[in-house]
Amino acid sequence: MLALYGLLAATSLWVRLATRKAAPGMLSHQVNAWWRIFPLVSLALLAYPAGLVALAYLVYLLACVELESHYGGRRVGFWMGAGTIGLGVSWLGLQHPSDAHSIIIVAISIQAFRCWYQPGARQIVWLLMLMTAGAMYVLTMFPDLPFGSRQNLAWLFYLFMLTALNDIGQFVAGKLFGHYQIASTISPNKTWEGLAGGILTSQLVSIGLGTYLSLGDSLVLATYALILSIAGFTGDLIFSAAKRYLSIKDFSALIPGHGGILDRVDSLVLTAPFLYCLLCSAE
Repeated sequence: MLALYGLLAATSLWVRLATRKAAPGMLSHQVNAWWRIFPLVSLALLAYPAGLVALAYLVYLLACVELESHYGGRRVGFWMGAGTIGLGVSWLGLQHPSDAHSIIIVAISIQAFRCWYQPGARQIVWLLMLMTAGAMYVLTMFPDLPFGSRQNLAWLFYLFMLTALNDIGQFVAGKLFGHYQIASTISPNKTWEGLAGGILTSQLVSIGLGTYLSLGDSLVLATYALILSIAGFTGDLIFSAAKRYLSIKDFSALIPGHGGILDRVDSLVLTAPFLYCLLCSAE
């Protein structure tokens, strides 16, 4: 973790020197914002497993606050729905853990079909809320993996670092080399070069960090990196499509340079469930 803070400090210094004669740009804001995000994740991991549960609930609460402003309906109805989803997912996890994953997937699938056939701001808000609640529930399940407390914590650290650095790799590669767009009507900034940069970054991080933490051999780590990089990109694309439909650039201005909490966890919403499934299938 100290090495990653050192890497962040070096990146901040490089960006400051490279842009010292220009006004702060998006890259500067992006790097500086990680100084607000990393400490929060660090505290959650240091206070593991209680800190992880607290982080999951905090992310869901902040996500609900952001989504409320885009709901377009009665505030009471929104919060009743948000509370029902949050408490319902928690109840399922406690009372029916073996069935919780299937029920959550079915609920998300049904809502996705409703968005497809009856698009609307409220339908999209409920879909994003369900996806976020489901992903946060999966995060709280990592301590129950059968690899031991230390190894489970290592996988969580791997998940957070790979997801974050994959996003950075996609962003930087897209800015420097991006030319061929992937989905111009959804997000013009998403390019094949950016996706390739994220995949390459994920490969380096996965093999380097995974080997250091003794999480698996190089082939397994490379496979995980490819799957999670594409999953993170897909999550980002889904949330970008939602923002395009809602006619907004960011979900909020909570984190300067990054937007809202949903702008930061859009990749994690898919990478967390995918990694959890990969680990469950490998046990």
